[in-house]
Amino acid sequence: MGLFKKSNTNLPEFWKIYESQFKKPASKNFDELTFVVLDTETTGFSFDEDRILSIGALKIKKETVSVQEVFEIYLEQEKFNKDSVHVHGLLKHGQRVCISEISALEKFLDYVENSIIVAHHAGFDLGMLNSALLRNGLPKLKNTVIDTGVIYRKTLIKSYLVQPKTNYTLDELAEKFAISKKDRHTALGDAYITAVAFLKIVSRLREKKNFSLKMLMS
Repeated sequence: MGLFKKSNTNLPEFWKIYESQFKKPASKNFDELTFVVLDTETTGFSFDEDRILSIGALKIKKETVSVQEVFEIYLEQEKFNKDSVHVHGLLKHGQRVCISEISALEKFLDYVENSIIVAHHAGFDLGMLNSALLRNGLPKLKNTVIDTGVIYRKTLIKSYLVQPKTNYTLDELAEKFAISKKDRHTALGDAYITAVAFLKIVSRLREKKNFSLKMLMS
């Protein structure tokens, strides 16, 4: 299908269903919003050359992780990078059931709907997902995105003596909030760590007078 966008009339039905959900006005009540916290495991860090190996996600509703709505899929390895196996542990001919990239995208869009996406260093995960969509002739994701790496910095007190770092790793957030790292470097495991960190960050930010969804996005 190449790297060219299809016209809206030629887009598949699953994309049209996904896109139609953004025509409804989003709730302005923070507690009524649904957040999808996600993570991807990939063959590397290039949006063009590398591929997604797995997607893990879970939903947060009313500041609670919805354990009944967990999402975890593995993709067929079109490309294999032996140098990244030690990080994610996913072998090209492993025992897991894997599906095609386009099937994975269809399932993910059905799951995420018009929820607000939360990820740690979100630019990478969203970049990989959008690159996969583009490869399959689809537009980019339309969801609002929140980056836990960015909003964590909003909880820190700035002073002349202590300046927040530019970036905080997921490991640093896990240690800061005493979150278990047992399933670190699996997509669903990292999504869970991110979700717990997100809830703890939101709890701190709620103490500020100007707390709102807009604050998390700015």
